[in-house]
Amino acid sequence: MFRVASFNINSIRVRLPLVLEWLDKQQVDVLCLQETKVENKDFPLTGFTSRGYNAVFSGRKSYNGVAIISPHKLERVHIGIGNWAEPNEARLIEATIKGIPVINTYIPQGFKPASDKFAYKLRWIRAMRDYFASRFSPDDCVIWMGDFNVAPEPIDVHNPKRLYGRVGFHPEEHEALQHVKEWGFVDVFRLHVKEGGHYTFWDYRGPKLFERNIGWRVDHIWATNPMAARSQRAWIDTEPRGGTKPSDHTFIVAEFAL
Repeated sequence: MFRVASFNINSIRVRLPLVLEWLDKQQVDVLCLQETKVENKDFPLTGFTSRGYNAVFSGRKSYNGVAIISPHKLERVHIGIGNWAEPNEARLIEATIKGIPVINTYIPQGFKPASDKFAYKLRWIRAMRDYFASRFSPDDCVIWMGDFNVAPEPIDVHNPKRLYGRVGFHPEEHEALQHVKEWGFVDVFRLHVKEGGHYTFWDYRGPKLFERNIGWRVDHIWATNPMAARSQRAWIDTEPRGGTKPSDHTFIVAEFAL
């Protein structure tokens, strides 16, 4: 079994105890983290190595930041989507674990439609297809995880009629993400869980949004068809979101046969 997970940690220094406790319970082979919000020199590496985990990371002070954590050797590490992107933005990191390339991304949020930041987000999403095409074949076993900052389907948001057209649930985002998906990816969670009401993000800025399950599924685990064929199950672990000092996101997990 090959168990992988993704989690927007929203500050690794604040939530290091949370993620270490979760790792002790879940024993995953790969954990992808986003929004670590820490420079590389300040990444709490010993917190992971003391428990037998390896880590690779790319960070910036106060925002962005991605990391891959694994008890296995991390090989062929690659950082960054391309020279066209904002310099040192710390949004993409790739590593090969047990022969499986894993790509972890924190896609830009986009601010609001018609803004330059939204246009940059769309370019960033579309560029992922070029990234994959330049490094892999759709026939390879590849896993793509992270905070995509897009809810792809109406069942991925709590109120699709009201939210349609907003950042995170916008038709241009859907088109751009579908362009990448058509290269050869499968949404592993949706492969196993067909009904709505399952979310990975609940905004802090509202009365008891988590308790009322007013959320979005913007964190994803996708796999190429050969890898998706090996998938056995996928789920969202909501328990950490209701704990002490939670992130506004929670863990999404999938298991594959190797």
